[in-house]
Amino acid sequence: MAQAKGLSLLSGGLDSQLAVCVLREAGAYMEGVTFETPFFSAGAARKAAKALGLPLTVVDFTADEIALVKNPPHGYGGAMNPCIDCHATMIRRAGEIMRERGFDFVSTGEVVNQRPMSQTRQSLGVVARACGLEGRLVRPLSAQLLEPTQPELDGLIDRSKLLGLSGRQRQPQMELAAKFGLTDYPSPAGGCLLTEKGYGRRLKDLMDHEGLDDLRLVRMLRAGRRFRLPGGASVILGRDATDNARLESERAAGEVLVAPVSVPGPTALVLSPCESDLALVRALVCAYSRYDRFEGEVTVKSTGDSGREDFKVARPYSREAFKQYQLT
Repeated sequence: MAQAKGLSLLSGGLDSQLAVCVLREAGAYMEGVTFETPFFSAGAARKAAKALGLPLTVVDFTADEIALVKNPPHGYGGAMNPCIDCHATMIRRAGEIMRERGFDFVSTGEVVNQRPMSQTRQSLGVVARACGLEGRLVRPLSAQLLEPTQPELDGLIDRSKLLGLSGRQRQPQMELAAKFGLTDYPSPAGGCLLTEKGYGRRLKDLMDHEGLDDLRLVRMLRAGRRFRLPGGASVILGRDATDNARLESERAAGEVLVAPVSVPGPTALVLSPCESDLALVRALVCAYSRYDRFEGEVTVKSTGDSGREDFKVARPYSREAFKQYQLT
């Protein structure tokens, strides 16, 4: 019997690893594909692929993901996460690789009814058709509950070796993990920053003001505390020395760095600065500096395109005054 050649979406989670193991047992040669953006990494997939001895293709999915964040056809989840459209687009991209490299099918670790909206029997069929993979999209963990795919009908995959899992219980997967010797895998869900509400507020603010086309700003969304000041400036305030060093290295033309000189304290990177906002930023860095044992005015430096300028900032310095401008 000819051996089927499959391309499996690999997140690194248990279900995606089990899908590979089940399909191998059913007679298929498997390779993996995973996706990477500033919102989620391919680290878990790389680790899983190494443990499985699975050739892995890592695809930069940033442009696709940002386009979906800007305009999600099926809307967002609980935060800024376009999960339905993201998953469908990943499968479509995997289908393109499948055709380019001569694979017979794409597989996923999806389980029927594990998720109430996106993994019903009907919705799984909708995704397969929408991605142009009807008959070529194999869900080995629930295949016995779904219509046979073309590789099964052609005898390339032994359907009797595929499974019929359904629902949200995890015990069957745990038992399968023990069978296949899988011991190191992340917990279900998590890993995508877009599902985090605090991160979503930062992302929405960036999208509404500076936009998402500057990937430098997108990649910096996790750094520091975030403020949006009355004049429109966005401020990233370092939390520690690592943040401060990154902000200093990331400053671009038109942006301003503000930091205390006479006392230890945070560096602030100011986007789209105006003079009224810069005065607030000077007070902001003082409020978060270690001025408690310092008497008198604090010296603050401001560094922009025209060079450095020093300012004296007098007490009081109140963090509470800036809470109204803070995003997270």
